[in-house]
Amino acid sequence: MNNTLPALVPFARPSGREASALRTVDIITGVSKHAEGSALVKFGDTHVLCTATVEEKVPGWMKNTGKGWVTAEYGMLPRSTHQRIDREAAKGRQTGRTQEIQRLIGRALRSVVDMQKLGERQVRIDCDVIQADGGTRTASITGAYVALYQALDHVKALGLITEIPFKDSVAAISCGIWQGRPVLDLDYAEDSEADTDANFVLTGAGKIVELQSTAERDPFDEELFLSMLALARQGCKELEAAQRKALGL
Repeated sequence: MNNTLPALVPFARPSGREASALRTVDIITGVSKHAEGSALVKFGDTHVLCTATVEEKVPGWMKNTGKGWVTAEYGMLPRSTHQRIDREAAKGRQTGRTQEIQRLIGRALRSVVDMQKLGERQVRIDCDVIQADGGTRTASITGAYVALYQALDHVKALGLITEIPFKDSVAAISCGIWQGRPVLDLDYAEDSEADTDANFVLTGAGKIVELQSTAERDPFDEELFLSMLALARQGCKELEAAQRKALGL
């Protein structure tokens, strides 16, 4: 009988990153000549163009309230994935996934904007995925904040508002349980095989805006959830630093 214990298989992510490591994050501002605010955000091989457009009007249901509004649209370009995907405009309707993500982006941004100080104007955020490798919604939120900040700084420079009406910053990151361990910032190779997939939207102060967490296979317990939350807090702090650097703050 062979009593030799099996050798322990070392934990190794497909990318070679540590469990607590983000992908390389780049945020490039001023990439759109015409938009009041713009940022190209890169989470590894996930690239999203975020632009912000300021309109001196609000939706009809907000007229005469003295408050502003921030809304978002999200889309994936046809060759953002391994195979070409049809434009949703050609189909005549948006998918449920698209609607869910753009509403999430809008909620995330509105959570940190003082609408009263914004005044009766609307900012439209457009997030277009150029290349997808997992985490497109979290990259969109992180880049959209930068584009929105620039747009509101532009409004302030015009003398239309006296201060940039942010209550806090906001960023988002994915976490998951991969091969039984919590990991930060899943790329597609991990996301497609993860036991659990989660997205965390957090403010700069660490407050929770939204959590999306799903067991793809076996249910997870509170301990694993708290481990993911701890990783997300760490990751969002790093993203906040990247946002501030991009904005020159």
